[in-house]
Amino acid sequence: MASTFATDKIAAHWVPDGDAVRCGLCPHRCRIAEGKAGICGVRENRGGTLFAATYGKVAAVAVDPVEKKPLFHFHPGARILSIGSVGCNFRCEFCQNWHLVLRQVPLEEVRIEDLLRTARRETSVGIAYTYNEPLIQFEFVLECAKAFRAAGMKNVLVTNGYVTPEPLSEILPFVDAMNIDLKSMDPGFYRRICGGELAPVLDTIRAAAKATHVELTTLLYTGHNDSEEQVRSVVDFVAETDCGIPLHISRYFPQHRATAPPTPPDRLAAAYRIARERLPHVYVGNVHLPGTEDTVCPACDATVIRRDGYRVDARGLSGTRCAACGALLRFVV
Repeated sequence: MASTFATDKIAAHWVPDGDAVRCGLCPHRCRIAEGKAGICGVRENRGGTLFAATYGKVAAVAVDPVEKKPLFHFHPGARILSIGSVGCNFRCEFCQNWHLVLRQVPLEEVRIEDLLRTARRETSVGIAYTYNEPLIQFEFVLECAKAFRAAGMKNVLVTNGYVTPEPLSEILPFVDAMNIDLKSMDPGFYRRICGGELAPVLDTIRAAAKATHVELTTLLYTGHNDSEEQVRSVVDFVAETDCGIPLHISRYFPQHRATAPPTPPDRLAAAYRIARERLPHVYVGNVHLPGTEDTVCPACDATVIRRDGYRVDARGLSGTRCAACGALLRFVV
C-alpha cells in the first residue's frame, strides 16, 4: 500500500469568505481568519486555505473491547483498535477527555498502513475513531475508513453527532456502526453546557439510523438533565426514531469544570425503568446495577447476553437470533 501520510492536508468542506475562510464541516460554520483555527482548534486558515492540522496525527492508540465504545449489539465480545486525536467542536463542562479537547497531550504521526497492520496483528474486528470528536479529523477518518473497508474490516465512529449533512452523507457509506451522544432533548442544555445546538445532532441520529448500526449514549449530569421528565423526552425521541436503537444511560462523575456530585444510583435505576417502558434494549454504564447490562429477548424474555463489565457471555445468542425462541434480534455479528 502506498503511504497515505501527509503533514499538510488541505481540508474538505470550506469556502473562501472575504479575507477569511468559512468551514462547513460542522454546524458552527466557523469564519476563520488568517492564522487562526475554528472552534474545534484543529482546522486552520493558512494563507487563505483551510488545512486539517491534525491529519495523520493521534494522541491515543489502544485495543479495546467493542463494549467500551459502548456498542453492545455490534460484534459482541470483539476487540477493536481505537484511535483518537485532539480537539472538539463542543465544550462540554463535564468532558471526561478534556485534556484531549484542550490539546494538552502530545501527538504522534501514524500511517494508515500501520494501523491496518496493527489491527490484523491484534485480531481486531476493525477500527474505532474515538476518545475525542473524530469528525473534526474528517479527512483522515474518511481516508482511513476507506482503507479499512477495502481490507474487509469494520469502521466505528464514536461521535457527538455535530456535523453538517454533506460530510455525514460522504462518510456514512464507510461506517459500520456509530455510538452517538444524545446529551439531552433540551436545546438550552446543549447551548449552556456543550456550546452547540441540539437540532443538528437529532438530524445526524435520524440520518445515521437509516444508513448503519446506531447506538446512543445519554450521560445523566446530576441536576442538569437527569429528571424523570428529561429522561422521558430522550426515550420518546429514540422510540419515535427507531425503538430498536440500543440506549446507553451513563453515570456522570465530576470532570473538567463540572463539580456536581456523581449521578445517584437510584436516579440511574429510575431512568432505566422509564426507558424500558418504551425501548427493548436499554443499558446502564459507569455503575454496577445488576441486570442493567444484560440483553433480554423482547419476544420471550430470555437473557441472550450476560455482561459483567467487559466480560461477555453470549451463549444465549445464536447468530442474530435468540437461542431460546429463535426471534430475530438487532445485532451485527
